[in-house]
Amino acid sequence: MTQPEKIIIADDHPLFRQALLGTLKVKFNQTKWIEAETIAELEDQLQNNSDSDLLLLDLNIPGAHGFNTLIHIRNHFPQIPVVVVSAHEDHSTISKAMGYGAAGFVPKSTPVDDIINAIMTVLSGETWLPSAYENVLEDNDNADIAERVASLTQQQYRILMMFAQGLLNKQIAYDLNVSEATIKAHATAIFRKLDVRNRTQAVIAIGQLDLTEENFK
Repeated sequence: MTQPEKIIIADDHPLFRQALLGTLKVKFNQTKWIEAETIAELEDQLQNNSDSDLLLLDLNIPGAHGFNTLIHIRNHFPQIPVVVVSAHEDHSTISKAMGYGAAGFVPKSTPVDDIINAIMTVLSGETWLPSAYENVLEDNDNADIAERVASLTQQQYRILMMFAQGLLNKQIAYDLNVSEATIKAHATAIFRKLDVRNRTQAVIAIGQLDLTEENFK
């Protein structure tokens, strides 16, 4: 079996991540495993390891907003296939994840052998779904806003996520080490791309791509 050189795993649950890695490292003993616990860490790892063979992504890691992270990654790192690993396994979540570009969807309840099979299937260029969901249909209700989010630059996306956290322009400027005028310029560009008038409408727009509230811990 030809082993992948590098796989990123993004999950904020240390017990699950370590248990999964412990098993996968036995099977993929020549693979370099890269870990991320937050969106900020994931962005850094993606930038520094853009040649990775695969990303295992938990949609709910800190800093994520529903499917926006998946859409953003698929747009800026299209060469890296993404397998969503989630505690949620309803048809709607799986359908949206696949519709927004995931190459596979693995519920956290999936047996380890099936997770390994999912990884091998996606690495071979195919898609993988749990057998019970193989006929799940794409849900394109939010395709338009997804395309708009995908059109944002890295910096614009980062600022949009900060808007969603309720940070003020002054706070964002400080955190990103740029001027407040620069943030305002980015905000204007973000509003234009999302076809909204202000940050409230922008946050509402990307909220359409969030998992429903009951899906969160």
